[in-house]
Amino acid sequence: CAREDKQAKQVPAQVSGLTLYEVRPVTIDDIYEVSGTIRARTTTTVSSRIMGEVREIYVREGDRVRQGQVLLSIDDRDYRERLSQAEEAYQEALRALETARQNKRLADITYERYRRLYEEKALTQQELDQVETQKEIARLELERMEAMLRRAKASLEEARLMYGYTKVTSPIDGIITEKKIELGNMAMPGTPLFTVEDTGHFRLEVYLDERFSGKVKKGMSVPVYIETKREAVNGRVSEVVPSVDPMTRSFLVKIDMGGPSDLRSGLYGKARFTAGKKTGILIPQRAIVRRGQLTGVYVVDDKG
Repeated sequence: CAREDKQAKQVPAQVSGLTLYEVRPVTIDDIYEVSGTIRARTTTTVSSRIMGEVREIYVREGDRVRQGQVLLSIDDRDYRERLSQAEEAYQEALRALETARQNKRLADITYERYRRLYEEKALTQQELDQVETQKEIARLELERMEAMLRRAKASLEEARLMYGYTKVTSPIDGIITEKKIELGNMAMPGTPLFTVEDTGHFRLEVYLDERFSGKVKKGMSVPVYIETKREAVNGRVSEVVPSVDPMTRSFLVKIDMGGPSDLRSGLYGKARFTAGKKTGILIPQRAIVRRGQLTGVYVVDDKG
């Protein structure tokens, strides 16, 4: 203590070249910030329509695919044989129809000849009735062959469709985010094989407090802040789920954001909604001082 008494008092250093700002309370927007999860606007689970052994897998997780691109192929030997049989049945129906048409034409010509002979009293009524019956039988046979051709054509289309199901394709443009099948496994109808996300459009899903019910409208512009980006992304409310969760007293709002190249599903994001007006103090951004975990400002008192 004696040593401290002998020390000279330090004089504060003089600071110059600073710009001073006088701040006053002003009316500003009352911002309500809520966090949520970034998700692809379209996420598709790809499944098989038929059962069969997986013979080839053409994509891996992370691969970008186009709509209609083949993702995997299933053993198609049974379906190829059915398609071949259906094609043969269709060709046979075509030939049978052409034969029926020729018989119908011959029956019509024969009937006209017999009718003229009957009018000239050269034939009996019974003979004319017999020819007329043959004409009617030919007409019915033609209709039967036409119906058989329609059935054969439908069977052929079905066989082609089933054969096409042996090639599992992507329904959208996007990225493979999950693969749930391996080579040699048995693909089952309805069992998920891949997950494809549309990376061209993303949305932020947030849960808003019930006091905002009726205030948030579809089409409303909302700024979205993402941890991986230093600036706000302009979002627009695309869907408002009207029901309120009785446990959390909140409702779901979906905000479309387009498709920035660095966005990924599962990222953390914040949306800022305007809840009204309030009184606050605003200061220049460059006046804020950050020292590690501390954030503050310098304030000049009445003594300078």
